[in-house]
Amino acid sequence: MTTAKLALEDGTVFTGEAFGATGEVDGEVVFNTSMTGYQEILTDPSYRGQIVTMTYPEIGNYGVNDEDVESGKPHLAGFIVRENSRIASNFRCDRELGEYLAEHGIVGLAGIDTRALVRRIRIHGAMKGVLSTTDLDDASLVDKAKTSPGLVGRDLVKEVLPEQPRGWNEGLSKWARIADEMSSESYSEQLHVVALDFGMKWNIARHLQEAGCRVTILPGTASAEEVLAQNPDGVFLSNGPGDPEPLDYAINTIQNLLGKRPVFGICLGHQLFALASGAKTFKLRFGHRGANQPVLNVESTRVEITAQNHGFAVEEDTLPEHLEITHRNLNDNTIAGLRHREVPAFSVQYHPEASSGPHDSEYLFREFRELMTSCHV
Repeated sequence: MTTAKLALEDGTVFTGEAFGATGEVDGEVVFNTSMTGYQEILTDPSYRGQIVTMTYPEIGNYGVNDEDVESGKPHLAGFIVRENSRIASNFRCDRELGEYLAEHGIVGLAGIDTRALVRRIRIHGAMKGVLSTTDLDDASLVDKAKTSPGLVGRDLVKEVLPEQPRGWNEGLSKWARIADEMSSESYSEQLHVVALDFGMKWNIARHLQEAGCRVTILPGTASAEEVLAQNPDGVFLSNGPGDPEPLDYAINTIQNLLGKRPVFGICLGHQLFALASGAKTFKLRFGHRGANQPVLNVESTRVEITAQNHGFAVEEDTLPEHLEITHRNLNDNTIAGLRHREVPAFSVQYHPEASSGPHDSEYLFREFRELMTSCHV
């Protein structure tokens, strides 16, 4: 057994067993309440700069495969579990979780009291931390945690951007199609969507294609002129990591697109849409991360169980009159969805593409298509 330690900036230290890669990383320590979907979490670019703790006690029991990934590689800084399953039993499994982490240089920590860690984060908020297999001196690790950069004010999007524009031609897998209502629909007209990629999960692009769209992916640094040069029917604003407020280039682009094309944003895209419309954002105490987050659709009064991953939210007191609230998070009543009253644009603070997670909110992709169709010339 190789020993690994996690040190928090408040001086707390957890000692456990290393798995995956060896080394030392720093990041914001957060927790995710999903029971499944660890592979999708690992490969979600929104976790850049974070050390993720899983609250479900046994992780890795169904292994890892090459199909259920949300990007080309894992992006999080480190991974913490109560128990790393020694057996990976699933007919789709290609390799064990520890092998996958080692292959991609991700440091893992197992065997600690994850309940105690999560309770500490819930009480005191997400904290900076250092996870190490090389330095096991408590005082040294705590000092490193205190001086690590954290997330606020950093532009993490530029660390996960795609290098080049690309077309997307992959639909949902056969496993996702079983639960997807859109997969049985046919569309007589294909609409063109430009997706601004700030760290986009691939299942979003799969859902857009399933909704009868031709998808062109541009880096999130693209200008409004570059987007409009593609002559899209609509613009999608993707999820992504970190603090939205430093992303002046994205906010400026969105301001110049609103009213010119229909816009749909998810997660970071939701926050950027709000900032571009005149609202402000703030950092949540410990964020919303999991596949079991209840959201109220204000218009239908229907409660949706959603997948979420964000540490920032839109500040309600700063909303301009032209933005209306469409959804609320029922755990803390924060804003979970917005619509522009004057131009065709809306956004949500959660992940309707699931992967993994519930499928309650897939209707939003159909709403985006209907919005594009109504505005199509």
